[in-house]
Amino acid sequence: MGIAAIGVLIVGLGAWYALSGGGPEYKTLTVKSDNFVQQVSVSGKVIPAQEVDLGFTQSGRITRVYVKVGDRVGAGRVLAEIDSGDIYAQLLQKEAALDVQKAKLLALQQGTRPEEIAVAEAEVRSDEAVLAQAKIALVDATGDAYIKTDDAIRNKVYQFVSNPRTNPQINLISSDSQAVVDANNDLVTMEAALVAWSQELGSISASSDLTTYVTRVQQRLSTATQVLTTVSKVLNSASPTNVSQATLDTYATNVATARANVSTVSSAITSAVTALRNAESGLNASKKTLALKQAGTVQADIDAQAAQVKSAEADVANARSQLSKTVITAPFTGVITSIDAKAGKIVSPNTPEISMNSSAAFQIESYVPEVNIAFVKVGDVATVTLDAYGEEVPFGAKVVSIDPAETIKDGVPTYRALLQFDANDSRIRAGMTANLQITTEEKSGVVSVPQGVVTQKNGKKYVKILEDDSVIEREVTTGSVSSLGNVEILTGLGEGDVVILGETE
Repeated sequence: MGIAAIGVLIVGLGAWYALSGGGPEYKTLTVKSDNFVQQVSVSGKVIPAQEVDLGFTQSGRITRVYVKVGDRVGAGRVLAEIDSGDIYAQLLQKEAALDVQKAKLLALQQGTRPEEIAVAEAEVRSDEAVLAQAKIALVDATGDAYIKTDDAIRNKVYQFVSNPRTNPQINLISSDSQAVVDANNDLVTMEAALVAWSQELGSISASSDLTTYVTRVQQRLSTATQVLTTVSKVLNSASPTNVSQATLDTYATNVATARANVSTVSSAITSAVTALRNAESGLNASKKTLALKQAGTVQADIDAQAAQVKSAEADVANARSQLSKTVITAPFTGVITSIDAKAGKIVSPNTPEISMNSSAAFQIESYVPEVNIAFVKVGDVATVTLDAYGEEVPFGAKVVSIDPAETIKDGVPTYRALLQFDANDSRIRAGMTANLQITTEEKSGVVSVPQGVVTQKNGKKYVKILEDDSVIEREVTTGSVSSLGNVEILTGLGEGDVVILGETE
């Protein structure tokens, strides 16, 4: 008993190829993909059909029971199911994720189209325009900030200040003498800042070094805010000695307006700076995207995405497996003999809920060795020959159950498996010896080559091929190896490649 992986490889065997110029002759084969079948070989014994107790493999609430006692059912028919809404939703998500990964792989395999590069170039141009506009907006914001600050200090504060541009002195009687001193000093600083700011305005444009310029503008706005705050303290403590109370109130109102205006332009500059930084980031990102598209796709990216597809396929397979655990299906054609299941019932895993007998007269009892049981699952098909009729008379069968507990046979751990014949046949008798070939895996479109042509160097695998009248080594990745000595080629070879088997003697 054992496992065999049969790689069906259609190749041009017996071909001889001589390099031009009198080089050596090679025996070659031409690669062509076909089916890959993995089988487990075991023996068994024909026994009368037995009753099978069926249950769910996970807990849950039964939502539907589709049969009643006495019903005849076909193989694969759903007999009952538990609530599967969440699991079904997860399956849909996994399938959608797989579609996304496949689409990404296809895009990488096709490479970057000219249309995509054109779109990326247009995105760069658009982001450049956004950045240019953001710089203009920032320059405009600083200009407006100067106008509002100049008005705040020279029009609204200088109303009650003597010698404002040379030796500013507040002309008010205030009980807060320190505030007056501070305000006078701050006005000296502010006047110098306004003069310097005015001189800069004519030379500032969108092409200037806006970073350092904006830093100076923000410092001047901070000074203006400090001046207006100190002046407000003076006004709040001023007495109507040399001016009327109405005049003081007007001054206070004007200064409050000035403070609000300076605060507004300060916020506007902050927003303009943020917009500029965002525009710069957007342009950098679009330039990187364009560079990647212009560089094209490298094989490593394709291989990495292919791995993502395989991972997503495994997720889908797992989700489908979980969904299959929410239903009881008939493993073969038969008759329902008893039902404990009913809608609304909460069930535990592996608790018998439905029993049925096979309509077929006989089954096959086989004991699968521990080393092979991992490959066999319920639903696997098998080809059966009986010693009584020889290999020329095959019968079809399917695995319907596998015992969860081991059975020791001749000191070897085995697991009892039952197979159901696909059809009744009068030639089958109880006690006959059966030889089984259980198909555990079958794939189509597989490329494989003799294992001996694969070599390894520095941890990588290579196959020698003929290409353009030259011998080259092609790097490959491999999968399963058949008992016939063929190894599955996952990447690196394709149909039509000419593989070198060896030189002629």
